[in-house]
Amino acid sequence: MTQLAPLAFNHAGVTVPDIFAAIDWYGEVLGLTHIMGPRLLEAASSATHETPSIFGPRFARAYQAHLLTANGTGLELFQFVDPPVDPPDGEMAWWRPGTWHLCFTHPDVPAMAARIAKAGGRQRIPPVFFVPGRPFQLVYCEDPWGNVIEIISHSYAEIFANWPQPGMSVAPVFVDRPAAAATAP
Repeated sequence: MTQLAPLAFNHAGVTVPDIFAAIDWYGEVLGLTHIMGPRLLEAASSATHETPSIFGPRFARAYQAHLLTANGTGLELFQFVDPPVDPPDGEMAWWRPGTWHLCFTHPDVPAMAARIAKAGGRQRIPPVFFVPGRPFQLVYCEDPWGNVIEIISHSYAEIFANWPQPGMSVAPVFVDRPAAAATAP
């Protein structure tokens, strides 16, 4: 297989129980721009004929809206109506396959965590400087519906492209790829 150039990250989909409140919250708290919707998705509608194949046979109706981040990446919000959205169980399910958090960049991590909490979200941990000698800070929070949001102070490339970072007193431990996995597709 030929090597592919890196793809651009286009959007992430997030389920919420109240799409109108979520549009407002993500706009007011994180500054995202509402660009479309909500629109009605129905399994029985020819306008959204793709939904049964995407969501499966239990799906009947949902609302969908699109928001935009500062760098042009989308946040696609879904409110499932039939069947309705289950309430969150309160666990940050990092051990399950799939996406378990969204991350946004903001230079003042503590201020953004306080903003999220003040607007009905939740701060899960105190802000952490995670590379000794470097100004990289992060915090984990939640939106009002239990979706985990990380706020990080610097760009992804700036933080993770040049490890070990200057100032690290303990070298990171990297894991070698097992020989059998190196040839797997």
